[in-house]
Amino acid sequence: MAFEGLSERLENSFKKLRAKGKLTEADVKEAMREVRLALLEADVNYKVAKEFTNKVTERAIGDDVMENLTPGQMVIKIVNEELTELMGGTESRLSIAKHPPTVLMMCGLQGSGKTTHSGKLALKLKKDGHRPLLVACDVYRPAAIKQLQVVGSQIDVPVFEMGTINPVNIAEEAVKHAKDHGYDYVIIDTAGRLHIDEALMEELQNIRSTVHPNEILLVIDAMTGQDAVNVAKSFNESLGIDGVILTKLDGDTRGGAALSVRAVTGKPIKFVGTGEKLENLEVFHPARMASRILGMGDVLSFIEKAEMALDEKKAAELEKKLAKNKFDFNDLLDQFEQIERMGSLKDTIKMIPGIGKQIKDEDIDERAFDRLRCIIYSMTKQERANPEIINPSRKRRIAAGSGTSIEDVNKLMTQFKQMQKMVKQVGGRKGPKVSKKMRRLMQQNPEMAQKMMGQTGGNNNPFGF
Repeated sequence: MAFEGLSERLENSFKKLRAKGKLTEADVKEAMREVRLALLEADVNYKVAKEFTNKVTERAIGDDVMENLTPGQMVIKIVNEELTELMGGTESRLSIAKHPPTVLMMCGLQGSGKTTHSGKLALKLKKDGHRPLLVACDVYRPAAIKQLQVVGSQIDVPVFEMGTINPVNIAEEAVKHAKDHGYDYVIIDTAGRLHIDEALMEELQNIRSTVHPNEILLVIDAMTGQDAVNVAKSFNESLGIDGVILTKLDGDTRGGAALSVRAVTGKPIKFVGTGEKLENLEVFHPARMASRILGMGDVLSFIEKAEMALDEKKAAELEKKLAKNKFDFNDLLDQFEQIERMGSLKDTIKMIPGIGKQIKDEDIDERAFDRLRCIIYSMTKQERANPEIINPSRKRRIAAGSGTSIEDVNKLMTQFKQMQKMVKQVGGRKGPKVSKKMRRLMQQNPEMAQKMMGQTGGNNNPFGF
């Protein structure tokens, strides 16, 4: 995941501050020198890194230490606030047309992920109850139109195309088609180039002046590092973008682009691509990203992922079973499935304050669920529903059927019994749900949310993920 190197460097810098009972001006400046180096290594623009550390130094030296914070904690608080401000302060939403459709124009260099992220954005809008229309205006790249059609078919969103005629005419006709057929969003997938040239900009400017998009969104690859910021600056100067979609933020990228784009262009990051699947598009929340960079977790994103993955019907059934102190291997399989819907186990765990910092990537086995699932599937229906009947001879059969050892089966049985004990302890209580009121409170007061989740610190997962 992005920012891992930066997070580690910042954590090492702050350790020295936490060890001091009182901070001098020299201590703060020394820490900020290390922070600036960490930012530069993360590919943050050097001017941005310098201005950022200057602001933090000025505030850290001038601010009085709050009664409930140590001097080291106060510096971390300031860094968190300045990081949030650097990335835009608050999330930036899409503009909405007074009279539908809302026209979104996607632009960027070739290979940045425009077509895929046009589909991702269409799917996100569709899930929110809208009727998006994808428009194929990349008439130069071989199979670009076909690629958009394939993406559209995967998410059941129609694609408007007119072959390889003038893209300006295609965009104009697409907007008319959307008005006539009740589509409330038009997403125009424009052509890219390997590099910025006059012909590309002229075509994009002509599309803009013809259909008057409500939003011009620049799609840039986070893995291109500092070049991503230069691309954003060039597109903004020539075209006037309204926001950025940053792709591949889940990859082995240093993340500097996310910290530099807003400062260099003045335009916000609106969405981030966090995986290859079409569902992997998230609204960019500066405050949440700052918390993740500083190793504080991201409780609100964790809750949102959990809510999206939750099967309410199965949750209600499980709640009834918990009330009767019943929990079997079929329920465990359902829990595995819902956890996997939340995405990568590594990224999900890192969102949990108090846990993410304690567990290293090498300690998390993404295939653990598959092995456990194999063992459970080797059981009969009766054994899954009544685990207590599994005796030594049944364990040997289960181990042989799953390609594992008796020790593996015994380990699963032991872990499962631990879970059953936990179920009995909460028996009769309702399952852990996040009410709308509670979530609203947590959004209004992220620090309270961090504390609530932080109280669960430590790896209490009986399966050791």
